[in-house]
Amino acid sequence: MITKILVFIFGSVVGSFLNVCIYRMPEGKSIVWPRSHCPHCQKKIFWYDNIPFISYILLKGRCRFCKGKISLRYLIVEFLTALMFLIFFNRYGLSFEFLFYTFFGCSLIIATFVDIKHRIIPDEISIGGLIIGFLLNTIRAFSLKPLGFNFSLVLDSFLGIIIGAGMIYLTGLLFDLVYFKLLKMPPIDGETESMGFGDVKFLAMIGAFLGWQKVLLTFFIAPFFGALVGIFNLLIRKDHTIPYGPFLSLGAVISLFWADKIISLILIR
Repeated sequence: MITKILVFIFGSVVGSFLNVCIYRMPEGKSIVWPRSHCPHCQKKIFWYDNIPFISYILLKGRCRFCKGKISLRYLIVEFLTALMFLIFFNRYGLSFEFLFYTFFGCSLIIATFVDIKHRIIPDEISIGGLIIGFLLNTIRAFSLKPLGFNFSLVLDSFLGIIIGAGMIYLTGLLFDLVYFKLLKMPPIDGETESMGFGDVKFLAMIGAFLGWQKVLLTFFIAPFFGALVGIFNLLIRKDHTIPYGPFLSLGAVISLFWADKIISLILIR
């Protein structure tokens, strides 16, 4: 129990760092320098005002100096990251698999919250994560087969990259061809492309970590949730566009934990 509490606390500290990434990456700023500061008055934040959960609650979600409101996102990201660390620790213990999947989960969290606010997915996450995911799977190929090299794991990661990027790119291309070229429909909010290339790179990154079967499942799961939110967004907010990264992340999480059960149900039917 003590170990689990420590893992949860450490996860919340990592979540605090993820908040820095979410805030600075879209603006092209360094994620290590300068020190954390208030986005309103630019005052540097004291260490005791940067303690996950506790500082936010004690300060009532406001800056100590200017009383500017601090987004609830900071608390949410810290909690999600801490919970993720605990879940993966319960599943894998302190192992390479734990490091592998917590890194992947952190990438999903950053991409999700950046995409929600800015409608972009940083290349540091998509392209950088793609490279790291493939390299980590190469390392896993040795660790999971100590007396040899598990080539199938590396091939699975490589095919995940190709299929992940290819499926979403071709789907967007086909939709644009039918919607804009054949049906002669007007641009959607000034855009003539239905799928951003950031989503293509992001799904390729997911494929690098999860392999071709799970990224394929992610590809089919994401539109289901995206359609539900998209319809709600259109009816309530009259907005035709939604960030797709969060739904790819959700699809990836579902695939990671329940892919085998879902695939087995499909094959049985």
